[in-house]
Amino acid sequence: MDIVVKGRNVEVPDHYRVHVSEKLAKIERYDHKLIRVDVELFHERNPRQSDHCQRVEITVFSRGPVVRAEACAQDFYAALDCAIAKLDTRLRRAADRRRVHRGRRAPVSVAAATAGLPTELPSTPAVNGSRAPAPVEEEEYDDQPWHIVREKEHTGEPMTIDDALFQMELVGHDFYLFLDKETGRPSVVYRRKGYDYGILSLAV
Repeated sequence: MDIVVKGRNVEVPDHYRVHVSEKLAKIERYDHKLIRVDVELFHERNPRQSDHCQRVEITVFSRGPVVRAEACAQDFYAALDCAIAKLDTRLRRAADRRRVHRGRRAPVSVAAATAGLPTELPSTPAVNGSRAPAPVEEEEYDDQPWHIVREKEHTGEPMTIDDALFQMELVGHDFYLFLDKETGRPSVVYRRKGYDYGILSLAV
């Protein structure tokens, strides 16, 4: 399993890369076919967001579905711990689903699995006195009130609504774009209040 650690307007020291590798070593117990784990660090420069100024995003690639988790905290160590806790829950859910498809026990529900999930973790000091990843100044774009900061393209493999909801939970998003297997139309499932979901489809 390859682990790639990178920073967006953040300088990532070697000791933090080692710390990430040690923390992620345990996730292979859920899936021995993991290919790569991308860990990306972000620094929020807005001083009003100081309590959640460091964000860690983890994306796991395997032969199965992509699993993703992210978290924010006052420092990158606390954010990493919280993100790994979320990732652990989602990888366990994916492993349970694979066992069900092989005729074994049913997985826990989304509500039960996420009930005890922490939303925030207190900040933790640097490990062994090491300094945390340092923010790097980023060039300002323009005076526009908005700008596109990321573009993504995904394969349009047809799937059922149930599969789309499952994929949405694994990546931790509030919506998921997919190609409906039954209708052949581009559709979006999205999270509503509580544990309800909605679906939007394009007319053709």
